[in-house]
Amino acid sequence: MAKYQLLLPKMGESVAEATVITWLKNPGDKIDADDAVVEIATDKVDSDVPSPVSGVLVEQLYQKDEVVQVGSPIAIIETDEEEPAPVAAPPAEPEQTKPVAEKLVEPEPEVQAIEDNIPGINQLPKVDAPVASTVQSSSVRFYSPLVRNIANQENVSQAELDAIPGTGAEGRLTKDDLLAYLENRNRDQGNTIQPVILQPSAPQPTTTSPQPATSQPAAPIRASGGDEIIEMDRMRRLISDHMVMSTHTSAHVTSFVEADVTNLVYWRERIKAKFESREGEKITYTPIFIEAVAKAIADMPMINVSVNGTQIIKKKDVNIGMATALPNGNLIVPVIRRADTLNLVGLVKSVNDLAGRARNNKLKPDDAADGTFTVTNIGMFGNIMGTPIINQPQVAILAVGTIKKKPAVLETPTGDVIAIRHMMYLSMSYDHRVVDGALGGSFLKRVADYLENWDLNREI
Repeated sequence: MAKYQLLLPKMGESVAEATVITWLKNPGDKIDADDAVVEIATDKVDSDVPSPVSGVLVEQLYQKDEVVQVGSPIAIIETDEEEPAPVAAPPAEPEQTKPVAEKLVEPEPEVQAIEDNIPGINQLPKVDAPVASTVQSSSVRFYSPLVRNIANQENVSQAELDAIPGTGAEGRLTKDDLLAYLENRNRDQGNTIQPVILQPSAPQPTTTSPQPATSQPAAPIRASGGDEIIEMDRMRRLISDHMVMSTHTSAHVTSFVEADVTNLVYWRERIKAKFESREGEKITYTPIFIEAVAKAIADMPMINVSVNGTQIIKKKDVNIGMATALPNGNLIVPVIRRADTLNLVGLVKSVNDLAGRARNNKLKPDDAADGTFTVTNIGMFGNIMGTPIINQPQVAILAVGTIKKKPAVLETPTGDVIAIRHMMYLSMSYDHRVVDGALGGSFLKRVADYLENWDLNREI
């Protein structure tokens, strides 16, 4: 019998850790190769970890809700293979070959004085002696991409970030730690910085500027005997925090246009059966909308930006996210990378692939990373328009409503006529800190123009 260590696999370039959600196998359970053993979650997606070997689960090395580093063992599986012969331990290293970092701990004053006078020695990293505090240097303390993104949005300096105690594994700073710190910081600022109000001689009502929402305690909610209390799952809590953070970060403005997409509807009806027969894929409206957005971004690239304090970061790649509803009712936004380089066939295949893997819980963390603009198709639910919340750190999100037949006025060479047309509303929320009404409105109209002026004879 041999014991196999099941490691947490690498799940993407931007992911260094994951949280154990549920163990799908318990100690003593038989496991076949490729069986899912544990369900884990990152700050983007949930996924299963399969076993590459067959055997019996002997030990679970982490409990539910514990954080695991990529590459760390998470379970021990006993297999039918023979235990490999033990390998003789290498001889102990001589004292002089021990790592330099070990010798740099608490140097003697004479040694420190010599080091200070050797050119280049001060550039070497020095390792401080262990202390009880959880505060660590930023050179060795890991921060997840989500934590760094929130810190950038809230203008938290590196020194300030390093000083926040962490409750994660090995003192790691979690998202909840950072959000709690920001809430306390905002409350402290609200308590110490008071506006100066000049009081007139006669008593008159005064108006004070409103405090931030985070500084006001939440009103208690009363539940009656017949009410059901449902605890948010992990993903719903992430969505909740992300949406609240977005509304506190960006100055949201929403614009609307109505588009006549009659030609587009007739064209899709004409080619969809032939396209599915040829490509083995169904063509929906979503990839068509994404193509129009990619073209409009090429015309107006300043919508494809993000904000870092007082800096505007103009994105080179056009990575369009598509908001996707999961079977459990939660929401995820997988990303079509470099959408502007794909033709319509490529967009159809990418949209269908991401949507299918989202429904089957097969997305990887990198599938939901690095988006620069988001499209949400609320028309799938019969909605005609909406006011979507920006997906940080982006600055705009487009909601496409349902397509409905409506009477519309058409201009003809012989006069105006009323005809039945296929009409839809486009709604776009954008960050008024960097996107003014002229750019936001013009961009939205440009997307509508691409959809309205669809070529009935287009071949793909």
